[in-house]
Amino acid sequence: MTTTDGPVPLHRLQVPAPDVLPFAIGSFDTIGPLSRASFPHRHVFHEVVYLCGGRGTHVVDAATWPLDPPDLCLVFPGQVHHWHRASGLDGWVVLFTDDFLSARPEIRRALRALRERPWRRPPPGEAVRFSALLREMEREYRLRGEGFVPVLRSYLHVLLVRAGRLPCGAPVPAGGRADPRTDRAAGGVADGPAGRAGELSRSSAELLERPGAGGLSVRECAARLGVSVGHLDEVVKRATGRTPGQLLRRARVLEAKRLLAGTELTVGQVARQAGFADPAYFCRFFRRETGLTPGSFRDRTRAAERGGRSVPNHHDP
Repeated sequence: MTTTDGPVPLHRLQVPAPDVLPFAIGSFDTIGPLSRASFPHRHVFHEVVYLCGGRGTHVVDAATWPLDPPDLCLVFPGQVHHWHRASGLDGWVVLFTDDFLSARPEIRRALRALRERPWRRPPPGEAVRFSALLREMEREYRLRGEGFVPVLRSYLHVLLVRAGRLPCGAPVPAGGRADPRTDRAAGGVADGPAGRAGELSRSSAELLERPGAGGLSVRECAARLGVSVGHLDEVVKRATGRTPGQLLRRARVLEAKRLLAGTELTVGQVARQAGFADPAYFCRFFRRETGLTPGSFRDRTRAAERGGRSVPNHHDP
């Protein structure tokens, strides 16, 4: 993995032949020290972590998850995460870009189905089977025999489908109103409608999940997707029940939360990074959307991390 400087370091997947295989699997040691990074960062790729051992917590977009292996968790592109006071991390790390999924839409569907609940805990019998599956994936990746790329894609599909069957806990944000639509993704589109309309709704969701998306206007989003504002509004509202403008506001809140939790930027700097020219308006907007001021949200997030747990949310409706 390589790192690009910015308010939150951005990691890019670096493999021997990225044009052939934008995919990697290995242990925390073989993937490298960035796989257990203790500083807030985000990726341009997807990450699946299967923990067989370890202590500490994993912080993802301000939600704090105590480790209790076996654990299976997913980190999506753009999410800010880090390992806090973690030791003895043992298991598998699977990294892949969207390019690796291009020929297999069914893998994309399985991946989207996990976005709402990305933290899973296999029961003992399933834990053994997951270890066996990942061991086979790693062997296939290492040996690179004839036809190994489609085999790896098939294994990944099986891994994601089986992960979707596992028990999961509801993530609790460290501060503000609990809103899974905001804290898991800006767009919140599952499979949605089929055909061109479905593809457009999913593309708009992916666009809104990228860093800095909150600074876009609806017109800019429509231009990037190659459609008119009216068509985008109609398709997105049919697929999600919300307008593109509402989803952009959620994207701004999510990006602000990521920056408040993962950086030492001032509130004014966070406001500008999240697409607000006026810090005072940003503070009013953030409090209206979350029930907390930006400073209170940051304090709660830091307190939850120090305590190694998610704090109760007293602002839930």
